[in-house]
Amino acid sequence: MPQLRLDELLEELQARIDAARGTRDRVHSLLEAVLSVGRELDLTQVLRRIVEAAAVLVDARYAALGVIGPDGETLSQFLTVGLTEEEIARIGPYPTGRGLLGQLIRHPEPLRLEDLSAHPSSFGCPAHHPVMRSFLGVPVRVREEVFGNLYLTDKRGGEEFDADDESVISTLAVAAGVAIDNARLYEEAQRQQHWLSASAEITRALLSGGSRSEVLELIAQRAREITGADLADVSVPVPGTGTVRVELALGGDAVGRSGLVVPLEGSLSGAACASGVPVTTVDLAGDPRLSAGPSRFAGLGPAVAVPLGRAEGQIDGVLLLARKAGRPEFTDREIGPLLGFADQAALALELAERRRDVEQLAMLEDRDRIARDLHDLAIQRLFATGMTLQSAARVIDHPGASDRVLRAVGDLDETIKIIRSTIFGLRAREEKGGQGLRSRVVRVAEEAQAALGFPPRLSMEGLLDTDVPTEVADHVVAVLGEALSNAARHARAGRVEVVLQATGSRVVLTVQDDGVGIPEQGRRSGLRNLAERAETLGGVFELASPETGGTRLSWSVPLEH
Repeated sequence: MPQLRLDELLEELQARIDAARGTRDRVHSLLEAVLSVGRELDLTQVLRRIVEAAAVLVDARYAALGVIGPDGETLSQFLTVGLTEEEIARIGPYPTGRGLLGQLIRHPEPLRLEDLSAHPSSFGCPAHHPVMRSFLGVPVRVREEVFGNLYLTDKRGGEEFDADDESVISTLAVAAGVAIDNARLYEEAQRQQHWLSASAEITRALLSGGSRSEVLELIAQRAREITGADLADVSVPVPGTGTVRVELALGGDAVGRSGLVVPLEGSLSGAACASGVPVTTVDLAGDPRLSAGPSRFAGLGPAVAVPLGRAEGQIDGVLLLARKAGRPEFTDREIGPLLGFADQAALALELAERRRDVEQLAMLEDRDRIARDLHDLAIQRLFATGMTLQSAARVIDHPGASDRVLRAVGDLDETIKIIRSTIFGLRAREEKGGQGLRSRVVRVAEEAQAALGFPPRLSMEGLLDTDVPTEVADHVVAVLGEALSNAARHARAGRVEVVLQATGSRVVLTVQDDGVGIPEQGRRSGLRNLAERAETLGGVFELASPETGGTRLSWSVPLEH
């Protein structure tokens, strides 16, 4: 009997030694897991390490980490361990937080089950999903905020998860919260550094005399890169129309969006322009609130539109950023720095506008100087030359020579009239603040540069500001805008030439490109509008395909009708 009692004591001692050794090994494994998780600074890698460490610590066959989305009710991200890519593909989309997983979201407390299918909140598993029995769920908190939940199923050997497993995973969850917070802070610091670098780059571009289109493209490109957006548009309000026009487009069907005009109501950019605050959506392509304009956001999901406004509340434009469907939403952590960047962008737009005003003023002053020189020097000398020729004609006996001299005098008179008309046109443009036909055509051509990707070649002849009536000039500007917009959207051209002539009794506008031409089944509504404008004024509209390729548009109307 004493020998049996001694054997029992020895066995009990050995069991306790084994238990102590197992506890020591588990604590050692837990410390290694904590260190492993804490070494990473990239958030995605941190989350992956947490899931892998949790599965190893409690010897679970399957493990997952569900990240709770901004709404606090669904899962925005789901990482798994134990399933192959083929198995995941057969199962289908990741869970979004219904059933048993939603129970942990609604009640963030540790949950341990012998058979997960027996829980009232369990909805069962989808087809091709492996059978799972035992379950352990633990919330992961970051600064009192529930970041997500750790899910572990099927402890190897058919055993159940015990209190020790729950304690170990709860400890790992605390360390995971610290690691996630550190990764977030590092990610935010990196993002801030990128925003500061981008702002400095924009400032350099402004100080070096970069054009408005160049600065706008730099703003959109850097915002797209830093936020990981798939699309970036810069839209500007069209005064007095209640619409916004896409001045710059990057990513996706950029050509189809460039120059597009949409109303304030029914578009994300319009909503941000009207409200003066950022506007977001989780489904840019399917949001029923955003119905204005043609379908142009297929396959896109999360998006944010940020107004580019001045201190006095005036909105200069809107920056739209969008990601593909299924990608993360834009959070407050991203929108906050984006607002500061938008202020920098607004400053860039205002500075570009001020520089353009200065250049316009310098041009007007130069025109005034040219007008004075033409009047004081050229006209006087031409008039004196004409008087001399008239005097000489009286003493020329040869009839043919005399006629030639008189024709030369007549040509000089016509030249003087043209110069005087030109002087009047120059000064009229100055008085109208650059509202003459020439200035308006130049402005339309400059605005089309962003959509085309290159400046169109522009040539103008004749007394456009004096001989072309205002009504006809308005039609000319509208036709040119439509023609350049069509070239940007459909032509895929590398060169566009614009010729505007006011000769005799007609004004003729010709726009020719070297693009792909107009397909037989292409949309013709815009071209019909151009033809109707010409018919209204008693003119003609012609569309041709030159032998060299591309398209040539000719729009001609009489100056009086």
